[in-house]
Amino acid sequence: MTWVAAVARLRARRETGVLVTVATVRGHAPREAGAKLVVGETGTWGSIGGGNVEAVAIGRAREMMAAAEREPELMDFALNDKVTNQHGVQCCGGTVTVLLEPLPVVRAVAIFGVGHVGLELARILSRQDLDLHLIDTRSDILTKERLGVLADAVAQVHVHHTPLLPEEVLQELPRGTHVLIMTHDHAEDAALCDAALRTDHLGSIGLIGSAAKWARFRKRLSTEGGHEDSAIDRIKTPIGLPDITGKEPATIAVSVAADLLRTFETAGT
Repeated sequence: MTWVAAVARLRARRETGVLVTVATVRGHAPREAGAKLVVGETGTWGSIGGGNVEAVAIGRAREMMAAAEREPELMDFALNDKVTNQHGVQCCGGTVTVLLEPLPVVRAVAIFGVGHVGLELARILSRQDLDLHLIDTRSDILTKERLGVLADAVAQVHVHHTPLLPEEVLQELPRGTHVLIMTHDHAEDAALCDAALRTDHLGSIGLIGSAAKWARFRKRLSTEGGHEDSAIDRIKTPIGLPDITGKEPATIAVSVAADLLRTFETAGT
């Protein structure tokens, strides 16, 4: 498996990893600059030359994963018989610098309702490196033509057409997914809020709407849903930055996206 395929595999499986690259070489070395190795929690793909250099790099990569380190790191190696190494002698005679780049699990966001605001929000979030799930009960909302504006997305976009029970998608979402509820139907929004509170692996939960809408929802979640106030408080509403009051779909989307990015930075997830 190539290193590119290995990185893609880790991302698809939502597993952490470290990309190890031979950054510079002086003199003789087992591999040339640019050689790459991908280190996962349980496996490796590719090679930077074997021996002490590779073994130390793999060990350090796994330490970085265990500590959830996000910053890249450089390691220098002298390849001569006068250096005491952890994993045997490499006496090629040169020096090697290795770059270790963490490959953290990317964030995931689910937008329930891809109407005017939802699509504008998807356009903004698609420029971020994340897994973006778009869910709607209406097939005409999810056509290739309409979603064509996301063709150049940086994000990995996953489209879910759920004509009957959109809340079932919640169980399929990756752990830690941030959920934004903004469908065209208040009854659907209410069902999603209830289901989201019963789904224990989600990240933040946001609901679009007015104070009057939330008052009705909150009462229903308490009396009919049986949720405690502390659980209901997990739902943030309204979503977006309070200082941005415009009602145009694009304006609302910018506000919601900025608020979500702030949540990312605050939570570190």
